[in-house]
Order: sequence, then C-alpha cells, then structure tokens
Amino acid sequence: MRNHSAPALSTAKAADEAQPNLQQATIYRILLAVSFVHLFNDSIQAVIPAIFPILKNNMLLSFAQVGWIAFALNVTSSLIQPVIGYAADRHPRPILLPLGMGSTLLGVLLLAYAHNYVLVLLSVVLIGFGSAAFHPEGMRVAHMAAGLKKGLSQSIFQVGGNAGQSLGPLLTKWIFIPFGQIGALGFTAIAAAGVAVQVYVARWYREMLNAGYTFRKKAASRAIDPARSKSIFRATVILVLLVFVRSWYGQAIGSYYTFYLMDKYGLALNSAQNYIFMYLAAGAVGTLFGGPLADRFGRRNLILLSMVGTVPFALALPFVSQFWAGVLLLIGGFILLSSFSVTVIYAQMLYPGNIGTVSGLVTGLAFGLGGIGSLLIGHMIDEIGITRVFIACGFLPLLGLLALLLPGDSQLEEWAEA
Repeated sequence: MRNHSAPALSTAKAADEAQPNLQQATIYRILLAVSFVHLFNDSIQAVIPAIFPILKNNMLLSFAQVGWIAFALNVTSSLIQPVIGYAADRHPRPILLPLGMGSTLLGVLLLAYAHNYVLVLLSVVLIGFGSAAFHPEGMRVAHMAAGLKKGLSQSIFQVGGNAGQSLGPLLTKWIFIPFGQIGALGFTAIAAAGVAVQVYVARWYREMLNAGYTFRKKAASRAIDPARSKSIFRATVILVLLVFVRSWYGQAIGSYYTFYLMDKYGLALNSAQNYIFMYLAAGAVGTLFGGPLADRFGRRNLILLSMVGTVPFALALPFVSQFWAGVLLLIGGFILLSSFSVTVIYAQMLYPGNIGTVSGLVTGLAFGLGGIGSLLIGHMIDEIGITRVFIACGFLPLLGLLALLLPGDSQLEEWAEA
C-alpha cells in the first residue's frame, strides 16, 4: 500500500507546488506555435472564398449556390464548435488538436479533385469540422500558455487567424488563377505541417494537465445572484449579436466584393484580389492594436467604436472611385476588426474559466452564423443586383449601437472577480 500511495501523494504535492508557476509563466513558444496553426487553419479556410470565382466559372454556379458553399463551411463550424468547447471545459481533449487538422487535410485534398457541386460541399464540411475542433482547444492552449498575460496571448492567437484569412485573396491571385481548382492540392502541405505542430502542442498540453494545471474560477458552482445571472445572459446575447453582424459584413466583403469590383470598375480577378487582401490585412493589424486600445479606452467603448466607426466608410464604399475604394477598405477593415480579440476577452470575463465555451459562442457560433448572412447576400444579389446589396450592407454596422446596452468595464471586472 505504501509503495503505491507514496508516489500518488508525491505527484499531488508536486502538482500543488507547480500550480502557481504553471498559472503565471508565459510560454511564448507554445503561444507562437498555436498562433501559427491558427494561421494555417484560417488560411486554409480562406481558400474557400478565394476559390469562389473559379468554382463559379467552372461549375456555372449562381450567386445563391456560392452562398450555400459559404453557409456549409460556416454553419458546420458554428454548430459543432460550441458543443466541442463546452465538452472541452469539462474534459480536455488534447488529441482534438491534431485530429482537427487531419480533417482539414482531408477536406483540402477532396476540394482539389471535387468535380461536382456535392463534393465541393462535402469538402468544405470537412474543413469546417477541422476548424470547429481546433478553435476551442486552441484558445484553451493560448490561455494556458499566457500565464498572467491573457490579453497579449489573445492578441497573438487571434492575429494568427486574421492574418491567415487575409491571405485568401493572394491565394486566388497566385494559385487559383494560374492553376485552377487543383491548386488547392498545395494546401495539403500546409495542413500536414499543421498536424505536426499540433502533435507537439498537444503533447505539451497533456503534460500541463498531468502536472495539475486547472483553469481559474472553473469551480463556479456557488450560487449566483439571479439578477446578475440575468444581466450576464443579456450581455451574452448582445455580444453574440454584435459578432454576428460584424461577421455578416465581413462575409459580404470577403465573399462578394471581388465580384463587385469586377462589375463596377472592370477589374481583372487578380487585381480585384488586391483590394480584399488590403481589407483583411488591415483587419489583422486592427486586431493586434485592439487590445492596447481597449486598455486605454475601455472594452465596451472599443466594441462600440469599432462597429459604429465603420459606418461612414461602409456607406461611402459603393459610391467612390476605385482609388478611394482601396482607402476606405483599409480604414474600415482596421476599425471593424480592432474589436475582434476584445470581444473574446469580454466574453471570457463574463464566463471566467469557461474558455472553450466562450470560444464556441464568440469565435464559433456567432462568427460562423455569418454564413447565414453570406447565403442571404448571395440570394439578394441574384434578385436585386450586387450594387444595391452593397449599399444595403453599408447599414449593417449601425447595429453596433447595441453595444451601449453592454455592461461597462467596471461592472464586468466586478463580475469576473466575484
């Protein structure tokens, strides 16, 4: 009995002693690794809208059918991700990290050879599942590796994803225009590299769990004041709606603005992609600066300003010259996505310790349901024309006024510390 119990007591003691260090140390190699995988994952997701013009021409698709492809990708991710996130908060599964990238690898391989519309839909579902498996556990790893620098870790993690999304237009220009649909085959190498990095990250993740790492405030089993619980729920609904609207407008630009540029200005496809890249790259920079700006001006204020501040540029976009369209896309992309990481941090403060659940709600459900917006936009373009649709989309960021109903930072911090 002693021979068996002594090691157990020793392990428990070591875990207790290690816990403060595990909680406080910032592990940059893991943060960078998981950020690079986020870049890999989202750059592969960016392949889907990047290949839309090629698929539309090759398969003679309508805008509505293009919208269904975006819908399949986003809804697959959004429906599965909250479930995975909720389960991960209760039973962490490091193995999901390499398995998720494995699903993405299969999806990209199938996309390269898909010769009909059904196979294209199946391939994007596989890619969507891979993303759903990655994000909750990836966010938990970023939180775990952050130590006391939670805001910095979130910025590093999210910038990887937004940088990956910004590569989509360049992928169209450099790969899909010259090589066509088979160009997707090259991304199997990126997915394979992602699997390899995820194996390394998952091993570290498992070691940390075995060493006794636990997420703070996980044991929130004590009674919560009903009024506060109601306020938190209301804030969650508003936050999800805000992310949904932001995603909807982003889907309009990322999926369809290429066609608008070609239609209004007569640009070639490869030239049109430069404008989408500028918008998304500016958004990635905005994500990086969002954390420090929120520290200075407040989280709720930044969420409000990032949405409402986009309105003038979004409304003017359909009426300006080709040059000014590029300028407005740069400014609008920076402003709109400056709140990307801030909304995640805000949600984490609403639900301390439930990192996977928060990921499922904010970067999964709300962001993924932007695919519904993409589907509706595709149908609207078929019905009333692309110019009228982009004029209407310019009003979407006005819904950012809902941020006025969010609790202020002092209230949020009081809830998080209680």
